[in-house]
Amino acid sequence: MANVQVIQRHAHLAGAVRLEFVNGREGKIAKAVLTAISNTRRGSGETREEESTAIQWTLWGKQAENASEYLGKGSHVNILGRLRNNNYDKDGETVYGMAFTAEEIDYLDSRAESEARRNGGHSVEGSASSGEQAAPAAITRKPRNARQPAHADS
Repeated sequence: MANVQVIQRHAHLAGAVRLEFVNGREGKIAKAVLTAISNTRRGSGETREEESTAIQWTLWGKQAENASEYLGKGSHVNILGRLRNNNYDKDGETVYGMAFTAEEIDYLDSRAESEARRNGGHSVEGSASSGEQAAPAAITRKPRNARQPAHADS
């Protein structure tokens, strides 16, 4: 089956990351679902319109746990992933769908913005010294041949 690569840039999260643990081949594995919205503008002058695209992404393993810990509603991200058909039969009819699986996610918010989101919009000074970890600035890309599927990060 061929995969289609999808890149969603300069997106913000529509809500909180939903984390759950599901049964995998080697025991429980983290699965997170998030909805990212990208806004694009078309046209110029008076005919300028804004178009929003919302994609529901699934993350697996450690990547899912990190997203749940460091991201919240309004967080800014870049996501690179793959798209696949998610068709199934229901009552004799084929239901057509698509599934988006994130392979890489870049956290675009600063440490202060991330901490403020996690604390309900209140900036907390010196929170790093109280044991709280800062959000990763960005997850760097590995060379193509060094990448592993997202579900192998557990």
